[in-house]
Amino acid sequence: MILKDAGTAEEPFFDRKLRELAPLDKKQAAAFLLEFVESADEKTCKAASALKKNKKAAAFLSSVLDLSPYLRNALLRLPAIIDPLFDRPLDVRLQELMQEIARVTEVENATETSIMTALRQKKLEGHLLIALGDLSGQSDTKDTTLFLSQLAQACVEAAVRFLLRDAHNAGKLKLPDVQHPDKNCGWIILAMGKFGAFELNYSSDIDLIVFIDEQSPAITDPYECVETFSRLTRRLVRILQDRTADGYVFRTDLRLRPDPGSTPLAIPVGAALNYYEGRGQNWERAAMIKARPVAGDIEAGKQVLAELAPYVWRKYLDYAAIADVHSIKRQIHAHKGHGEVAVRGHNVKLGRGGIREIEFFVQTQQLIAGGRFPQLRGSSTVAMLGALQGLGWINAEARDTLAQKYGFLRDVEHRIQMIADEQTHILPEDDENFRRVAYMMGYRDTDTFTEDFRKTLKTVETHYAALFEQAQDLAGEAGNLVFTGDVDDPDTLETLANFGFERPSDICRVIRTWHFGRYRATQSAESRERLTELTPVLLKAFGATSRADEALMRFDEMIKGLPAGIQLFSLLQSNPRLLDLLVLIMGAAPRLADIITRKPHIFDGMLDPAIFADVPTRAYLAERLTSFLGPSKVYEDVLDRLRIFAAEHRFLIGIRLLTGAIDGARAGKAFSDLADLVIDSALHAVIDEFKIKHGEIGGGRIAILGMGKLGSRELTAGSDIDLILLYDHDVDADESDGAKPLASSQYYMRLTQRLIAALSAPTAEGVLYEVDFRLRPSGNKGPVATHIDSFRKYQRTEAWTWEHMALSRARPVAGDPAFFTEIEKDISEILALPRDSSKIAKDVAEMRAMVEAEKPPRDDWDLKLVPGGIIDLEFIAQFAVLTGNVNGPVIAQSTAEVLGKISPALAEPATVDTLIEAANLYTGVTQLIRLCLNGDVRREDFPPGLVEQLCRSCDLPDLQRLESQLQDSAKSVRKIFDGIMGEARKRSRQV
Repeated sequence: MILKDAGTAEEPFFDRKLRELAPLDKKQAAAFLLEFVESADEKTCKAASALKKNKKAAAFLSSVLDLSPYLRNALLRLPAIIDPLFDRPLDVRLQELMQEIARVTEVENATETSIMTALRQKKLEGHLLIALGDLSGQSDTKDTTLFLSQLAQACVEAAVRFLLRDAHNAGKLKLPDVQHPDKNCGWIILAMGKFGAFELNYSSDIDLIVFIDEQSPAITDPYECVETFSRLTRRLVRILQDRTADGYVFRTDLRLRPDPGSTPLAIPVGAALNYYEGRGQNWERAAMIKARPVAGDIEAGKQVLAELAPYVWRKYLDYAAIADVHSIKRQIHAHKGHGEVAVRGHNVKLGRGGIREIEFFVQTQQLIAGGRFPQLRGSSTVAMLGALQGLGWINAEARDTLAQKYGFLRDVEHRIQMIADEQTHILPEDDENFRRVAYMMGYRDTDTFTEDFRKTLKTVETHYAALFEQAQDLAGEAGNLVFTGDVDDPDTLETLANFGFERPSDICRVIRTWHFGRYRATQSAESRERLTELTPVLLKAFGATSRADEALMRFDEMIKGLPAGIQLFSLLQSNPRLLDLLVLIMGAAPRLADIITRKPHIFDGMLDPAIFADVPTRAYLAERLTSFLGPSKVYEDVLDRLRIFAAEHRFLIGIRLLTGAIDGARAGKAFSDLADLVIDSALHAVIDEFKIKHGEIGGGRIAILGMGKLGSRELTAGSDIDLILLYDHDVDADESDGAKPLASSQYYMRLTQRLIAALSAPTAEGVLYEVDFRLRPSGNKGPVATHIDSFRKYQRTEAWTWEHMALSRARPVAGDPAFFTEIEKDISEILALPRDSSKIAKDVAEMRAMVEAEKPPRDDWDLKLVPGGIIDLEFIAQFAVLTGNVNGPVIAQSTAEVLGKISPALAEPATVDTLIEAANLYTGVTQLIRLCLNGDVRREDFPPGLVEQLCRSCDLPDLQRLESQLQDSAKSVRKIFDGIMGEARKRSRQV
C-alpha cells in the first residue's frame, strides 16, 4: 500500500511526493485549510505563505484536517509545528526533536512541572509529525513504529535523568557522574512489548519493568533503595501519564513486573532473578523476548537480560512449556474459522486474522526453538518471520505475505487511533468514522477497503492455521480407540490420556453408553453409526480443552437430552467449524450448553456462516425480526414467534461474544437492541389484541421507558429488564370506545398487566424476559401504568435522589415514536434541574453504604457489589449527571460513555481515563461471565475454558494478572468515588 518516495535524502518533506487522500467533504476540507492558514498567518508561521505556493501540500493538508479530528484540533492550535517540513525532511526534523527532548532537563531551575509541560508539548509535536509522515506515504510501517518508539524512549530518558538529578540533590542518591546521571545509577528501566521491539502503535501505552542494581555505587543506603526507587518510579509514571492542560506523554503500565499484586514498583535484580528462575511462567518468558533497556542504567539492564537469557532461551522444552504451547493453540482454535468476519466493529489487534495472530505464532516458535537457534532471538515480528523462513519453518510465500499483511493491519490500527488519539483497535461501526479510516488508508471508497481488509484477515487466518500445522507436533499420533465389550482396552486408555483426558476409564464408559444406544439420540442404528465415525474427531477436539473430561461430560449431558441425534451428528461430521464451536461452548460456557441441551434447535442458527460477518446492529436485528414474524397475526402465534426469535438471537449474540467477534460493550448494545425490538413487537401485539374487546382511548399514546441496564444499553445475556409504562390521552377521553369500555386509568392498567404476562409468562417456548415495574412512581404501591402528567409532577416535586439517579439511565424503548421525543425532553429537563451538590453527594454516599451493608459482595469477582465495582462507577456517573457535570446528552448512553463526558470541574482527565478503563474492564468480564454461567457463581466454579476466554478478552496472560487488574481497578475506583463525594460535600461547607 505504501510506496516510498524516490526523492533525495535532503529534499524537504512537502516537496516530496505526497499520497493523495480523499477528504470526507471537499467544502469542509477547504474551510479547515482556510482556518489553518488564518491561524498560521496570525501566529506568523511560515506555513501560511508556503501553502499558498505549494498546492500539492495544501491539498494533502486539507484532507488530513478533514479526516482526523485529533490532528485537526492540534494543528489549528499549533500551526508552527509543520514549518520545519517546508525546508527539511521529516526524519531530520524528528532527530532534531529527539535532541530537543533530551535537552529539556538541561534547563536551569527545571522543575517537575516544567518538565511535564515540555515533554507534553514535544511529544505532541512528534505525534503530529509522525502521523503526517505515515499518512503521506513517506514513512512505511516500520518507520512509523520506529519513530513512535524513539519518541517514547526520548521522553522516558529525559524524565529519568531529571528524577535522578533531583534524587541526587536531595541526598537520596550519590550519582558517580551528575553530568551523565544514567551512568551506574542502579535504576534499570526495561521497555517491554511493542515498546521494547520498536513496534509501538500510534496511541500506544508503554509497558515498563523497573529493576534495581543493588551493587550500584549511587545507592547510599541499601536498606532504603527499594523505597527510594519505587518513589522515583511513581513520579516517573506521574510525569509521563498524568493528564494536564497540555495532555499526557504516554500512558504507562508497570503490571508486567513479577507478581505485581505483591511486589514494589522497583524490584531488586536478585529478587527478580530468583522469581523468574523459580516461579516464572512461560508467558513471562515470551514477554522477555521483547525486553530492552531504554533508560537509566543501560549497562546494568543489558547485564540483567544476559543473566535471564538461559531462562528465556531454554535448550530443551520441559513438559510445562509444552502444555503452555498447547494452551496457546487452544486460544487460537477458540476463535478460528467460524464463517465470515464482520469488518465494522472488528478488533484489528485481537480479532480473527488480526495482528496478534501473527505476533503470537512468531513468539511461540521463538519459545520452542530460540534456545537452539540464536537466529530466533530477535524482537521484531517481521524480522523473525524472515528468520523462521531461513530455518525452513515457513516458506518464502508465507513470510512475504504475512509481513505485508502485518504492515497493512498495523497501518489500519494507526488510522483508527488517529481519529481521536484513543488506545482502541476496533474499526468504527458508524459510516463517517469508517470512511475516515478507509480514506486515511488512501482508498477512495469504503467497499474496496472492506474487501481488501476482509481478504487480509482471511489470508492471515489461513496462514496461521497452516503455520501451526507445520509446527512441531507435540501431541503425538493418535493410537487405539476401541470401545467394544465391557473391559477397557489398555491402548485406548493410553490414547485418551495422550489426548488430554485425566479419567480415561470414565470416558470409555461414557462412549460405550453412546454406542450401546442407551439414549434416545443414539437408539437408531444410523445415528450410532454417525456418532461412531465422529468419535475420534470429538475426542481429539475435547482433549485439546483445559479440562477435557468436564467438557466431554457436558457434551454427554447434551446428547442425553436430545430427542434424536442423527441431524446433529451429521452436521458436526460435515462441518468442523460447528464442532470447534460446540467444543468451545462445552468447555467454557455451561449456561449456553444448558440452553442447547434444552433446545437443540437453537443451534440451527449457527448454520448460517454469515452471522460472524454481520455486526448485530439494531437495523440487522429489525430486518430479521420482520422476516421471522412474517404475516403472523394471531396473538399467541406472534408471542411464540417472538420467544423463539429472542432466544435464538440472544444465543447468537452470545456466540459472537464468546468467540471474540464482538466485545462486551457491543454485546450489551446488541442485547439491548434485541430487547427493544421484541418489547415493541409484544406491546403492539398486546394493543391490537386488547382493542378487539375494549377499543381505544381518544388520543391515546403509550411509551415504555427502559430503565437500568436496558436504559443504558448494557444488558447482559441473563439480565432482567426494568420498565415503566407511560401513557397520555385527550383531556375529555374518559373511557375506551370498545364493546367492553374501560375507564382510561383502568384501561392502561389492564393493558400493562397483559403486557407483563406476554413478556414474562412461562410457555412451551420459554419466557421472553423477566420484567420489573418497581421503578415506577410510588413503586409497588402505585398503579402499574403512569399518566405522563403524573410522571412529570412526581419527578419534579416528589422523587427521591435515588429515583433521579435511576432516571439518568431512562430512555423510551417501545411505543409511539412521537411520544418518545416529548419524554426525552422531559427527562433532560428534569435531570438538568438545579440541585444542591452536597445533598446529592450525601445521598449517594449513604445509598452506597446501605447497599454495601445489606448486600455485601460474595467475593472479589462480584464486580457489581465489590467496593470500587460497577455500582460505584454507576453512582459516579449518575452523580455527575444530576450535578450538571456532564458535557452532552446522556440518554441511551452506557456508563462508560457518560463517564467519558464528565467535565474537568468534577474530575481530571486522568481520573476519567481510570474510570473508563475500569468500566470497560468490568463490562468485558461481566458480559462473559453472565453469558457462560447461570446465577451467582463463585470464582472456584469457573470452568477452565471460561478462564481462558476471560484472559483472552482482557488481553492478559493468566488469571492471576486479571485478578490483580480487577483489584487495582476496584481500589482506584473506590478512591475516586470517596474523593468526588467528599470533595462535593467539602466545597458546599466552604460556601
